[in-house]
Amino acid sequence: MNHQEELPSYSDLLARTDAPPGSSWGLFGDDDDLGTLNFLTPERRIRGASLVSSGQAYSLDLPLDAFRQPLISHRGALQHTVFGLNEFHRDDKIDNLFPQATSQIDGLRHFGHPDYGFYNGADPERLIAGDPTLGIHRYAEHGVAGRGVLLDVGRYLEHSGDPIDYTQARSIPARVLDETARHQGVNIEPGDILLLRFGWLGHRMNQMRQDAQTGKDTLSDTPLVSVGLEQSHDTAEWFWDHRVALAAADNVALEVWPATASGLSVRADTQGALPPSSHTGMLHRILIPLLGLAIGELWQLDELAEACHADRRYECMLVATPLRLPGGVGSPSNAVAIR
Repeated sequence: MNHQEELPSYSDLLARTDAPPGSSWGLFGDDDDLGTLNFLTPERRIRGASLVSSGQAYSLDLPLDAFRQPLISHRGALQHTVFGLNEFHRDDKIDNLFPQATSQIDGLRHFGHPDYGFYNGADPERLIAGDPTLGIHRYAEHGVAGRGVLLDVGRYLEHSGDPIDYTQARSIPARVLDETARHQGVNIEPGDILLLRFGWLGHRMNQMRQDAQTGKDTLSDTPLVSVGLEQSHDTAEWFWDHRVALAAADNVALEVWPATASGLSVRADTQGALPPSSHTGMLHRILIPLLGLAIGELWQLDELAEACHADRRYECMLVATPLRLPGGVGSPSNAVAIR
């Protein structure tokens, strides 16, 4: 089954008996490594290219060294060395590079479902360096280019008199995405690359700059919290039924962080087979391994949002070039919006 119009709805996926309920497994082929990037067809690339008018480009990536203290503790800060073989030569060496430490794209081997495993039933023994199964290089080979649509959720909520408090782990339900789209006068089309601006990253970077100026460190001893999408089947349904190819946001996980208020659970949690962790209740467990959704995190969207707000045009051509790293789990996004 390869035609988008023939694909089942999310409610149909939940009723599946031939595959894990709520999964898209097998719909794009038994050996599929792309998931929702299958929605990004040549026709959708042409659609994206048709949106370029001024030619203005906006980088959506943070610097690779943006966080001296990693946001996620097991990801370190890179060490960049410039050296030369002689006085007229320079070269680079980068150590301790964690490809998902700043602006990133998650690959399909990033998360498995505790009850059902990895996307499309992939063998976990093959999810190692160099093995192509579910590797991020598959995204690079396919190409991530098409119609990008910005939903400026932060600006919409501020306009509505309900501004985001960035010190709290606020959960945003899917209906707010529809409200934002209506407010902006934009439609979500199958195969879109969806950009969600909450304003969290801009707030975080501003706080880091203030700390650098004052010599204070207000963030290191503060638990990481982030506004983000609600952990619910409603959110998963919204992405699948809109046929979103890739969803990226300017926060740490696309979804709200931490997931302590989540209503999602798996048998491994409820039956005590899996100890509680920061992953408990995460929407990642549905979006990545069951639906195969491509996810971007920590994308820098403020400058693009200002341009979109200025001329009320919220669509663009979007190109991202993840690293062609065989068997990679994730990659810097290397994303640019062209208007």
